[in-house]
Amino acid sequence: MTRVRLILLGPPGAGKGTQAARLAERLDVPAISTGDIFRQNVSDGTELGQLAQKYMDAGEYVPDEVTNHMVAARLAQPDAADGFLLDGYPRTAAQVDELDSILAAQGRELSHVVELTADTDEVVQRLLARAQDQGRADDTESVIRRRLEVYAEQTAPLVDVYSQRGLLVQVDGMGAVDEVTERLSTALA
Repeated sequence: MTRVRLILLGPPGAGKGTQAARLAERLDVPAISTGDIFRQNVSDGTELGQLAQKYMDAGEYVPDEVTNHMVAARLAQPDAADGFLLDGYPRTAAQVDELDSILAAQGRELSHVVELTADTDEVVQRLLARAQDQGRADDTESVIRRRLEVYAEQTAPLVDVYSQRGLLVQVDGMGAVDEVTERLSTALA
């Protein structure tokens, strides 16, 4: 059976992490989140984690060469052989090219790219609430707004790339979590 090889795009705070976990369970594929991998490395005090922390604290993306190597290694693990859901990667045109190369070398290709769309002001409020609830020092309003700017500059153009390839599906990320999950499931059916 061919499993789904999916990218979940959307601005920070659009609900990608929540929806990735729910979708991965429904689709029986691993959710692969660069953010989670970075945070784990920060928590473990690894060299990668220390480097990633500097960029994350400034609201910037971790450099492509670090991220690409990490994603390639993760996609090579056995649980991703039959499918996966990428959350937070690719974020740049260069990463799209790298992902294409990684998948081509494995004889695989993407099946879907889903963009969760979200209202900027609501996203800022979501992230500020999350920062307070979870004690996330990297989610101040200025850093959140910078992350949204970086997303618009670097990641939003990927929507055009995947749209031209006929892989893109846009789903409204606003509303109750269960409603968004149902919209995603319908879009992928």
